[in-house]
Amino acid sequence: MIKAGIIGSTGYAGAELVRILLNHPEVTISWYGSRSYIDEKYASIYGNMFELVSDVCKGDDISALADEVDVIFTATPQGFLAGVLTEEILSKVKVVDLSADYRIKDVATYEKWYGIEHKSPQFIEEAVYGLCEINREDVKKARLVANPGCYTTCSILTAYPLVKEGLIDPATLIVDAKSGTSGAGRGAKVNNLFCEVNENIKAYGVASHRHTPEIEEQLGYACGKEVVINFTPHLVPMNRGILATEYASLVKKEGGSLPSAEEIQAVYEKYYGGEKFVRVLGANKCPETKWVEGSNYVDIGFKIDERTGRIIMMGALDNIVKGAAGQAVQNMNLLFGFDEALGLNLVPMFP
Repeated sequence: MIKAGIIGSTGYAGAELVRILLNHPEVTISWYGSRSYIDEKYASIYGNMFELVSDVCKGDDISALADEVDVIFTATPQGFLAGVLTEEILSKVKVVDLSADYRIKDVATYEKWYGIEHKSPQFIEEAVYGLCEINREDVKKARLVANPGCYTTCSILTAYPLVKEGLIDPATLIVDAKSGTSGAGRGAKVNNLFCEVNENIKAYGVASHRHTPEIEEQLGYACGKEVVINFTPHLVPMNRGILATEYASLVKKEGGSLPSAEEIQAVYEKYYGGEKFVRVLGANKCPETKWVEGSNYVDIGFKIDERTGRIIMMGALDNIVKGAAGQAVQNMNLLFGFDEALGLNLVPMFP
């Protein structure tokens, strides 16, 4: 058994980590970290943990935690881990960070989009971007994993095979994405009150959302050149889920014809056919968030628009499972040599 500690265990992503790890056969949770609820019973904060978790919440002293566990999950705001991480800590434990502190390789880009100074840039280069389906072998050797977020995971995985194989022009890529309200976190914010969200859908972060450079960077690695996209997120009145609808111009083949649906399908199968958690629905099939809720799956479909020469790619996932906690556990499994799906065989919930 390995011992895990969670800093930020009382946020939505942290609570989902608890739910998943309680059923993991090779893990015991030794530290429920929470700056806001120190010495309070965890089950008094989340009633679903009544008689399942008897521990009280501890603080966020990562140095003390590193002496007690084998892996640390940090489900914390941007800047926390970067401000406290040291070589001594990394020499003792594996760290899976659910924030954006080590996702972006260029410090100036991080500081521009997040509006904060990066306090430990010396660890950025070695941090592995934890999108398991793409960086699996690098994750296995890592000390520090930068766990991707929900919008980025869905957006990147949906377009990645076609960008990698040169079937679409990445300069034409537009990502239109919708998220459930849990993606905004558990903190009290006026914009997330029931009366503000219910019976409403709204765009936010238009042409300025901080996940934009992360998507661009990862797709840039796929095609070997700089990628600039339009990314527009929306808030919808549901608890969980991400739906990304992505548009791009197809690259014509010699002779001027467009790639066929069969050719597009074959490329998706090439990259994801053997993947446990990516389900390729195929041509003319539209993913729905309700079919992935509560699970670690990503569903991907597409439709070719012959009239415009474009392809519409669609992806759906649960933002706090595959988009956060489930992916973090998937990374942990790779770090410790477990079956990648261990503890993650979560059947989607419906209704």
